[in-house]
Amino acid sequence: MAYVLDWIVAILTILYAGLLLAYRYWYHKLNNFEGVTGAYSLANNYTHFTIIIPARNEAANIKTCVDTILAQNYPSEFYEIIVIDDFSEDDTAFIVKAMQDKNAQVHLLSLSDYYKENEISSFKKKAIEKAVLHAKGDWIITTDADCIVPPNWLLLYHQFIEKNKPVFVAAPVMFIEAPGILNHFQVLDFLALQGITAAAVGAGKHSMSNGANLAFEKSAFIAVGGYQGVDEIASGDDMFLMHKMKKTLSNHIGYLFHPDAIVLTKAMDQWKDLIMQRIRWSSKARFYDDNSIFWVLLLVYLYNFSFLLLLFMGSFETLIISLAFKTFFELFFLEAVARFYNLKPALRWFVFFQPLHIFYTIIAGLFGQVKTYTWKGRKVK
Repeated sequence: MAYVLDWIVAILTILYAGLLLAYRYWYHKLNNFEGVTGAYSLANNYTHFTIIIPARNEAANIKTCVDTILAQNYPSEFYEIIVIDDFSEDDTAFIVKAMQDKNAQVHLLSLSDYYKENEISSFKKKAIEKAVLHAKGDWIITTDADCIVPPNWLLLYHQFIEKNKPVFVAAPVMFIEAPGILNHFQVLDFLALQGITAAAVGAGKHSMSNGANLAFEKSAFIAVGGYQGVDEIASGDDMFLMHKMKKTLSNHIGYLFHPDAIVLTKAMDQWKDLIMQRIRWSSKARFYDDNSIFWVLLLVYLYNFSFLLLLFMGSFETLIISLAFKTFFELFFLEAVARFYNLKPALRWFVFFQPLHIFYTIIAGLFGQVKTYTWKGRKVK
């Protein structure tokens, strides 16, 4: 049995290494978008944007988020901000209303005006759909209420859209660095996810994105029926929409690869919140219509699970060798990603977090398919 397991792990290691080498190759082919930062485009036909921010219990964050958008190096008459309150139990709506009274670009909507809380399960999708119906912009950008956006964010989106004529644009996101082991772990984990997203989307291979920083053409959203067909799935507003547009609208998908387009977001403050977040992310895996993502996720899960089997079977030599190969190829890929995000010093933690990352990947992947999780004070299946 141990001999067979050793061979299985060897095959999984080869497949996993090949996958990471492919991601590294695709990532290496990415070039920084050559936008003109720090100045307006010479053209007068600025893109009209509507920035949509679904918010639930974000009183501590929403003002900072909106303020960074209002500080954009972009003509104010060409963008608006719609914050849609998702049954908040704190002062989120009150804070946004106060900002709305002082800024004509800020608009507050309330999901409670359209639904009863017990009527729906995919709250974020419903919030975005309602906000899109009220949007005046030709292009929609979504971000999260705990995010900080850079000053040339809208300008870069505008220039990218003008140059590439896409219908959907994914863009980079990163956690805000803070002291503590939990933050260091999340930054490294998210670094890998963001690197894979950039590599795969840039190469046209997977439908991957993050709702904290993405844009889509309003007419394209309507053309594909919005979230119709996936609107009962609690998570996945970003990736499911991207895949629908990729399949339906001639693959006009882009990735805005530029350090001045990075949106910063807060990491989880507690380990239990991190686990719940990752369970939420993995819960949508069984619904993916993108077979390439499904097989990648299956390979990653089986490979990580094989280390648990090796430990259980006492195959310590194979375990150590496989861990060494895994760590080498992951670091080879992450070095390029960390350079883009200016996070190379964070890699010094990588080896120490490897066992923890394997365990948490197994737990989150398993519970994401079978467990009810709690998010934003709600229990979600």
